[in-house]
Amino acid sequence: MTQPTLILASASPRRTQLLAQIGVTFAQAPQEIDETPAKGESAMALAQRLALEKARAAYAAQDQSDFIVLGSDTVVVTGDAILGKPENADDALHMLALLSNRSHRVCTGVSLVSGNRSASRLSVTEVSFREIELKEAQAYWETGEPQGKAGAYAIQGLGAVFVEQISGSYSGVMGLPLYETAQLLAEFGMPIFSPSGAS
Repeated sequence: MTQPTLILASASPRRTQLLAQIGVTFAQAPQEIDETPAKGESAMALAQRLALEKARAAYAAQDQSDFIVLGSDTVVVTGDAILGKPENADDALHMLALLSNRSHRVCTGVSLVSGNRSASRLSVTEVSFREIELKEAQAYWETGEPQGKAGAYAIQGLGAVFVEQISGSYSGVMGLPLYETAQLLAEFGMPIFSPSGAS
């Protein structure tokens, strides 16, 4: 039986890297959707909703039938503040100040869509930052790394120097929780690997 094609509804280099890391072959169909939280929507609900909306949008844009679409979205939250992607330097510095010397949660939703079927998982990781001085935050912004990153940092890049402790999924903080992703792929008939038969 031919394995269905997997389509990643994202242009994120991190998600591309993570899927490739576990040996998954896929095509890409990035989607631009409104990521504004609904009134009263929690970070966890937002991450799950956006992941599913991206997957559904990419699925609707295809012209073939035998495929599965993977959507994912990452939201950073500290206290009651949901931190998306910084709009400019001031926004990034404000986010880093909120994250400085405290813990925050990174919520990453992942969804698969195929035909009328869909399924989702959520990864929630707690990340603790050391104190970040203003001049450090400014220098970090000038590297360009915080741009386009939820919470204005990348744990797999220079932003790692701020991280004192992590409890949960490192890949989830990067943007695609591999444990949950592998579970979903197996449910949809795309196991990452199968145990070899007894010799």
